[in-house]
Amino acid sequence: MQTLSTHIFIGLGTNLGNREANLRHAVRLIAGISGVWVNAVSPCYETGAWGKTDQPDFLNQVVELKATINPEELLTELLRIEREMGRIRTIHWGPRIIDLDILLWDQEIVDQEQLKIPHPYLHERIFVLQPLVDLAGNLRHPVLKKTLAELLPLCSDTTPLKLYDFDTLAP
Repeated sequence: MQTLSTHIFIGLGTNLGNREANLRHAVRLIAGISGVWVNAVSPCYETGAWGKTDQPDFLNQVVELKATINPEELLTELLRIEREMGRIRTIHWGPRIIDLDILLWDQEIVDQEQLKIPHPYLHERIFVLQPLVDLAGNLRHPVLKKTLAELLPLCSDTTPLKLYDFDTLAP
């Protein structure tokens, strides 16, 4: 029997199509992965695009998972969900129907070509950091050794972040 990891955080973002439906559908598909359970879903935030700014605004949120699968297996499943939902990777930081990123996995540090945990930019992106703080502000970043709440005021991202009012209940 595999060990249960209990503090896994996935960032979700979308700026194409029905953004609310995209987030809801992605959370349902994540909950359907064998060996994965959705523990909590953050509030949703609307922001302008980061990196490549000439595109529609994003909706972003974070889900907390428990899992008995490993990070590589989860990454494979998240990439499958992105493809299933119609994600086509053409422009770096470009528009997307869904983006799913592993942000944190307990206190693990993974440094592989295709998978880096903690996500290398999570402390630099307000649209990731704020929903993480909403779910687990006292959780310590395994590399930076500060809590997520301590990192929030240090975040240099000044992109306006607006709480987006829609039902974010987990499936």
